[in-house]
Amino acid sequence: MILLDGNELSARIKNEIQADVHKLIQNGKRPPHLAAVLVGDDPASHAYVGNKVRSCEFVGYKSTLIHQDANLTQTALMEIIDGLNNDPQVDGFIVQLPLPKHLDAIAVTMAIRPEKDVDGFHPVNIGRMTIGLPAYLPATPFGIMQMLERYNIDISGKDCCILGRSNIVGTPMSILLSRKGNPGDATVTLCHSRTTDIPSKTRKADVIIAAMGIPHFLKGDMVKEGAVVIDVGINRIPAPERKSGSRLVGDVDFEAVAPKCSYITPVPGGVGPMTVISLLMNTMKAYLHEVY
Repeated sequence: MILLDGNELSARIKNEIQADVHKLIQNGKRPPHLAAVLVGDDPASHAYVGNKVRSCEFVGYKSTLIHQDANLTQTALMEIIDGLNNDPQVDGFIVQLPLPKHLDAIAVTMAIRPEKDVDGFHPVNIGRMTIGLPAYLPATPFGIMQMLERYNIDISGKDCCILGRSNIVGTPMSILLSRKGNPGDATVTLCHSRTTDIPSKTRKADVIIAAMGIPHFLKGDMVKEGAVVIDVGINRIPAPERKSGSRLVGDVDFEAVAPKCSYITPVPGGVGPMTVISLLMNTMKAYLHEVY
């Protein structure tokens, strides 16, 4: 069993990006610029955006954080987005989700220009991805594809089972895994809350992507020997023995599943670190105009 170490891989890719930025600056060019809009005081969002800012600083990107109160109006948020859309010094930007309930997240996503949508959520980028055109890929699926590619995991002709059909992970993963290319060319089964007899489908799978948001959903008896298991889930469960009173676990029962796997991601330290890396990679693409 080989552990797919997201911490180690993300650090390696950060060093690669840092070297590229150093060359740009040596040649008299400005560094790439990533901006983030954070509305409210959600602790998880604060931590995630903070990680993005620190990663930008490490690789040499310029980063801008626009932090607004939770009572920000839709009109004011749209004005911020318009300003970033029209700032030639900003290569890409994100609006951190989730937003406060009174704000329309779909309208916000639609307002971001596709060429600056480094989160890869705009329908134009999703559409380009679907038909195989260059696009900014959604961060978590992009990170998973990087893992498969850099660990030389061949999925061509393999059966892949995805648990969860969200627009952020499950659905784009089903498209990316089945596209022509490497990694790709897989036969994909997409399971969700209405799928009957999920275990019969996971037991046949050579690759399983677990993204249902249910702690320890994938059990040992649901996985065949030699399977590749990618755990996207991040769930906080009670842990009275810990000072914090809780701990993070994935959608996979790691202790039971890992011994049967050829490759598996841990939680934490697996897919999570790769999402930030994907954002940095998309920002470099935006800076170099590789997509638009």
